[in-house]
Amino acid sequence: MSYVVSGLPLETFRPLFGLTDAELAERGVVRRIADAKPGYPCRITLADAEPGDSLLLMNFESHSVETPYRSAYAIFVNETARATSRLVDELPPVFNGRPIALRIFDADGMLIGADLARDEALDPAIRRAFDNPAAAYLHAHNAAHGCFAARIDRS
Repeated sequence: MSYVVSGLPLETFRPLFGLTDAELAERGVVRRIADAKPGYPCRITLADAEPGDSLLLMNFESHSVETPYRSAYAIFVNETARATSRLVDELPPVFNGRPIALRIFDADGMLIGADLARDEALDPAIRRAFDNPAAAYLHAHNAAHGCFAARIDRS
C-alpha cells in the first residue's frame, strides 16, 4: 500500500509570517527562536528548524470533524517555510528519532485504531494501518508531547 505524508498548507499560516510580537499575541500566537536542532519541528516543512530560525507557536485544530475525536493542540510553524512538504512512500525528517503515535480514522473521522512506532518500524506500521480497508487516513503525533505531526493518506 502506497501512502503520502503531508505537511500543513503554507497558505494557512503565511498571513502570520512577519507580524510583530504584539500582533501575534492578539491572535494567541507566540514567536520562538530555535536554539537547538532537533527541538522545533515545523508542521509545514516536516523538518526541524535550524538554530536561529523564527517559529510561530500556536494552537491548531488538526482534526476538524464533528466527532468526539475533534482535536487541537500546540504546533510550530517555521517562518522560513516556502512550500508544504508532500512525501510519497517516504518518511519526513521530523519523524527521525521520535516515537510516533499513529491514529487511524475512518471516513467519518472516527478513531478505529492506533499504533506506536519509531524509526525503521514506522513505515511498516503505516502500511499495516492501511491494510484495514476502513482506514481512510492517519494522523501522526509526537508520542511524548502529543502534538500533531502530519497527516498520512493512501497514495
